[in-house]
Amino acid sequence: MSDVQADYGKATTVDVNALKGEIRTAIINTKANACPMIVRLAWHASGTYSAKDNTGGSNGATMRFAPESEDDANAGLSIARDLLEPVAKAHPEISRADLWVAAGCVAIEFMGGPPIPFNFGRSDAPSGASCPVVGRLPDASQGAQHLRDVFYRMGFDDRDIVALSGAHTLGRCHETRSGFDGPWTRTPLKFNNSYYKLLLNEDWQPRKWDGPLQYEAEVSDWKLMMLPTDMVIKTDPKFRVWCVKYAADQKLFFKHFSAAFAKLIALGCPKECQPKARKAKPTEGEKKNAHFRELAMHGSVLPARELWKSGGVCVHATEQSSARNALHKSAFWGHDKMTAFLLNECKINVNTTDSKGDTPCHDAARFGHTGVVKQLVAAGADLSIKNKACHTALDLAIEFGKVETAKVLKATRSRL
Repeated sequence: MSDVQADYGKATTVDVNALKGEIRTAIINTKANACPMIVRLAWHASGTYSAKDNTGGSNGATMRFAPESEDDANAGLSIARDLLEPVAKAHPEISRADLWVAAGCVAIEFMGGPPIPFNFGRSDAPSGASCPVVGRLPDASQGAQHLRDVFYRMGFDDRDIVALSGAHTLGRCHETRSGFDGPWTRTPLKFNNSYYKLLLNEDWQPRKWDGPLQYEAEVSDWKLMMLPTDMVIKTDPKFRVWCVKYAADQKLFFKHFSAAFAKLIALGCPKECQPKARKAKPTEGEKKNAHFRELAMHGSVLPARELWKSGGVCVHATEQSSARNALHKSAFWGHDKMTAFLLNECKINVNTTDSKGDTPCHDAARFGHTGVVKQLVAAGADLSIKNKACHTALDLAIEFGKVETAKVLKATRSRL
């Protein structure tokens, strides 16, 4: 995998494909599919922005602190933040401010929605001193003017309001959190334009219950609901124009939603976070180093040697996202000849550790690459090094049942 990411993130800093996989595991598993809540986290972390004084927005991840964390509009979002916390701890190079909105973007993709332009570069505030004033998020019990007040404050127009309201195609309301109850659509885990179709075509009547005013319709044995702020998307003449267009054309909805959501999550953030920010281009040296690691990963000795001899390659260079070098990659995949080339000709450091504290010997031992382990030991691998999980290379060989590799490591350790 190349170090340079094309769609998300700054060049040479974040392995986006790996991050997306970790986010997916955290939010979609046998216990729950939390994608709608993760989108809500990204939305609420960003929707506090005010263009008047450039306060609020996703930069700072201020929802970690009171009073923002205690805002009734954010009820339940501590669950979303906690779900992402293992990913945050595994990636200290990524701020929580970046992680929350990145997770919201990929959650939309996971549910079939459009890709959202996203760039890293946010930072985490050290305290709640940067929290925006409470009350900036939309109040679902209000009408069209309220929506305009909230969204115009952030710099959006009527089209943006209707497009962003389409996120209500996801998830549902919970009485214990917002006071409202029920799903908007029959497919709350699928991102599509059904919200607009239902809003326009169903007979929405006030629900008869003890809770706040909301509207309901029975659709194919589903009791669906709409909020007062949803109903104005249908009844306000200027909003309705876009509602009708999006109901008829999902592709158009996806296009406009993607642009509006990308703008939303970048409000008040550094310039490198903006949707149209120019990506930092890697230097020629960085490109060569990345290509060299790629060749090492595939065990391609001859082209790696040619590239190295041509000059401009730092064999010790590591990926910024993982701190892994060419020897890590060769050892991980068990390439005996590549490992010999790196150790004997390139004189690469045998005991370098990656972001998880693993040495090349840890990687080789985990997968039972005995030949590689022997070379690493002969080159001076320090078998006492423990990774961040407090495991030595021998521990991993034993844990993963790599008997022959464990024998080599035990024999070496006994001679020390």
